[in-house]
Amino acid sequence: MNISYNWLKNYINIEKTPDELSLILTDIGLEVEAVEKVQSIPGGLEGLVVGEVLSAEQHPNADKLRVTKVDVGTDTPLDIVCGAPNCRAGLKVIVATVGTTCHPMSGDPFKITKSKIRGEVSEGMLCGEDEIGLGNSHAGIVELPADAKVGTLVKDFYQMEDDYCFEIGLTPNRADAASHLGVARDLAAYFRKSYTLPDVSSFATPAAANTAAIEVKNTEACPRYSGVRISGVKVGASPDWLKEKLNTIGIRSINNIVDITNYVLHDLGQPLHAFDAAKIEGDKVVVRLANEGEPFITLDGVERKLSSEDLIIADAAKPMCIAGVFGGEYSGVSESTTDIFLESAYFNSVYVRKTAKRHGLKTDSSFRFERGTDPNITVFALYRAALLIQEIAGGVVSSAVSDNYPSPIAPFAFDVDCKNVQRLIGKEIPAEEIKAIIEALGIAITSEKDTVFSVEVPAYKVDVTREVDVTEEVLRIYGYNNIELKSQILASLNTQEKPDREVVLNQVADLLIGNGYREILSNSLTKMSYVDDESTAVRLLNPLSSDLDTMRQNLVYSMLTAMAYNQKRKSTDLKFFEYGKTYHLQEEGYNERQRMALGLVGNKSKEQWNSTGGAVSFYNLKAAVDMIVKRLKIEGLQIVETTNTNLAYGLDYMKGQKVLVSLGAVSDAALKKADVDGQVYYADFDWDLVIRSIRKNEIKFKEVSKYPAVRRDLALLLDDSVTFEQLKNIALKSERKLLKGVSIFDVYKGDKLPEGKKSYALSFTIQDEEKTLNDKQIDSIIQKLIINFEKETGAVVR
Repeated sequence: MNISYNWLKNYINIEKTPDELSLILTDIGLEVEAVEKVQSIPGGLEGLVVGEVLSAEQHPNADKLRVTKVDVGTDTPLDIVCGAPNCRAGLKVIVATVGTTCHPMSGDPFKITKSKIRGEVSEGMLCGEDEIGLGNSHAGIVELPADAKVGTLVKDFYQMEDDYCFEIGLTPNRADAASHLGVARDLAAYFRKSYTLPDVSSFATPAAANTAAIEVKNTEACPRYSGVRISGVKVGASPDWLKEKLNTIGIRSINNIVDITNYVLHDLGQPLHAFDAAKIEGDKVVVRLANEGEPFITLDGVERKLSSEDLIIADAAKPMCIAGVFGGEYSGVSESTTDIFLESAYFNSVYVRKTAKRHGLKTDSSFRFERGTDPNITVFALYRAALLIQEIAGGVVSSAVSDNYPSPIAPFAFDVDCKNVQRLIGKEIPAEEIKAIIEALGIAITSEKDTVFSVEVPAYKVDVTREVDVTEEVLRIYGYNNIELKSQILASLNTQEKPDREVVLNQVADLLIGNGYREILSNSLTKMSYVDDESTAVRLLNPLSSDLDTMRQNLVYSMLTAMAYNQKRKSTDLKFFEYGKTYHLQEEGYNERQRMALGLVGNKSKEQWNSTGGAVSFYNLKAAVDMIVKRLKIEGLQIVETTNTNLAYGLDYMKGQKVLVSLGAVSDAALKKADVDGQVYYADFDWDLVIRSIRKNEIKFKEVSKYPAVRRDLALLLDDSVTFEQLKNIALKSERKLLKGVSIFDVYKGDKLPEGKKSYALSFTIQDEEKTLNDKQIDSIIQKLIINFEKETGAVVR
């Protein structure tokens, strides 16, 4: 949001410089992200002075040049060579002295230097309009009035004043500050000054005027609708002052009527819309919901199919405007317009937000209506705009103001206890100071008892509905910087949860990034078709769209959606991970859990001259999962077939009776639903369980053994049902002290083996950290392993 420094001065006397004011605005919650100097004329006529031509003699060496002496208010007149046909003695002119930089209407700026022109010294330049950005005329030098004072700065002669534009990062809860009036109200509260509203007392309705015909069919979507007709206007260019005001805040001038509606919007925060009254069929304005699929061409020339949930402004036959969002091509003001119907309304923010989202339209009007406007300023804004239209475009008010406001919106009323305000802020601010700030913010105190105030908050403060909101208002005006930190902070690192979630999260993130994964961040809102169990789904009461109406129950569709997006943009080899939360509705209430997900699709690496890369597989995913488990030193896991319904096949790593991580190939149904190509391998960590599992982990250090480890291999013939995990557990139970590791390096199934059989080749790492093992000890361990394999699985050594 852009705010003009000079425009603010229309409301409140500001004695601070723009830089000082930007710090104050930031302190009171209107963060200034940038301050830009704005000049209505490029260069701001800097360095130019009023001069008088004392003499103008023919140049001895050039027929079209004159040698002049010019008084610019210094002790000695300047010698200036000029070629303008209207240059003559006695003329008051604009002079660019040596060192001045001129900014022409076209071309690059240029600097004036002392020079010789055809042998004659020239100590400046007599300026034409186009040479200094004043206009496009190139007929000669500018002729100033005879009473112009010599030596006066030209910018002062033209009463030019530099302006400054504040770029404010307006937070969604500060809809009340989305205008110059709103910002001025906050500054008035900060400085404890009054602010001045525009004078609309001269607005008058003709004695015999009829009220404009307006019918509001949906008062929920449009609680208030006001309008007035103005006849005999002349649509044309806006005056310079209006163009400059809008240009300062980055608004392009269109015509005087549209510019006035834009001016009032940014001035008062009330969006207006002007219709060509001659194009309103039936001479009647109807506020209604659109018919499903009803066609409508907006101002940008695009035909849109309206929804039955879209509020529109229509005439007796057709839509004219999408309420609060965008005008229509047919009913807009044009150069031929002579009569207008001016609208000023208060629309339900939910309706406007959904409509703007549905049609992908973001306008200055929808920005304000979505957040909440002032329902009690609509008629005042009409008066303000109507007076400006009469002043700038002529015309007369030809109807009484129609104001449909069946259920006036009351202020928010509740109690505020100063003790609670002090407790939440953490400082004993005197009750008198709290009261003064509340009243300075325009909040009425209707009664008070001891330290409790009964307050009525104006409806334009849409986010101030509770005592805690008033506390926030008091704090930002009182000043965050005025709240001292205590010398002793009552907190200790020892009270932090161990292990620190953020530290562990970052460690694992660094590990994954180092192995080629990229982190993604997804919206926690999703659509109902992506949930695992509809009975436990957390639904939104006022969703932005049907695709964002439910809190997600898993991360798999977030992952698949990101993959589909990248695949459609020719990025097909993907390794993603994401931290996020899932949400479920349970008997005891809402349940929120932290998850971490991994996803793989495409090839392991890009194709190279010495490697084809090859497609990713389940084992690439399992390697990443095992890497994380090993890094976090999570032990005692049991591995079983997965029960995750989003996976076609895979494994569950169990910690007791709970699933620590599920991993496997994503089911075809899920892939189809998310429109993903290729096989995706996906792992889902229960991150809350991960943190609990490592809570008691201790870091232990020991010297690297100086005694060598020994490897022995076994080839076993096994039933198909026997898993490596079973064999590993049997081995580790058989020899707990000396057996350091078990791995599998070959699997064989084929016609050379009996049906229902397979062959595993296992390797065993054996080491004694206190002495060197001999063959007898090693053979004894291997023999024990063989006996236990045969006994528990029916294995046969090959």
